Amino acid sequence: MSRLDDSGLTSVGQLGGLGPPHRGRGDADVALVDALDPLTWRAAMTWLAGRPSTARRRTCLRVLASWLRWLYAAEQGLEPLAASAAHLDAYCYAALTTGDGVTARPLAQATVAGRRAVVASFYAHAERTGAVRAQRILNGTSRLTRDERRLLRRGIARLAGDGRRAEALAVALLEATGTSADALASLSARDLHALPGDGPPVVLVVRDERDPVAYPISPQIRRLLEAESAGRGADEPLIRRPDGGQVEPGWIADALTGAARAGGLPLQRAELLRPHLLRATGVHGDAGGG
Repeated sequence: MSRLDDSGLTSVGQLGGLGPPHRGRGDADVALVDALDPLTWRAAMTWLAGRPSTARRRTCLRVLASWLRWLYAAEQGLEPLAASAAHLDAYCYAALTTGDGVTARPLAQATVAGRRAVVASFYAHAERTGAVRAQRILNGTSRLTRDERRLLRRGIARLAGDGRRAEALAVALLEATGTSADALASLSARDLHALPGDGPPVVLVVRDERDPVAYPISPQIRRLLEAESAGRGADEPLIRRPDGGQVEPGWIADALTGAARAGGLPLQRAELLRPHLLRATGVHGDAGGG
């Protein structure tokens, strides 16, 4: 989605009363809102445009910016459209007791009540226009970008470093092959094959609803495999739960979320990731990061 509203504006500062020669904190507020992702920005833009007066528009911009600053400080990685009523309660409590993060003193109860109403109005508008639902769909259905895959690989390494090797191995194989969680759960040592030559490399043959596909195994994944499958029989699963039990798709999905969060993906994106969002990507040359 491009950063452009229906009237052709590209910045909230272009709305009457919010741009030059408006100076001081208002400029910082404009910059903060303009830095939102396109979906949230569009919701903010149309909401601000619908305020009944210039004075009201400025007030709403100021309150929205105050809310965003608090939210970014309190919940790093949380997308604004994913905030809950509990976050708004916490924001109001902070404003009543210690200030809103801009004003370093408690605010009056009537002022805080007014701010709650403004923020609630923005979210009601975002819900009514479909922005909240669209954000949920985007988070839950779009495949990982190259940068997100890099963060996921960092998370895999962190899981392994924390001793969560089974989860790290499951996500590493999922990311490297793009196969289904069911196919991963059924892998055994018989699916590992050494290529001719001096020692590694090794390939992993995955069988699911597609024809069998062989994937080269990176040194990072190979080390995880060796650590996890040492002493295991040829027909035993390559991936086991830490308690020795068999893994299932739900466990693999939880491991994916854990690796995503450990790597630094935004909270809501990490929690909505599912194994199928990595499907088919490993076949096209972006696999084997480990």
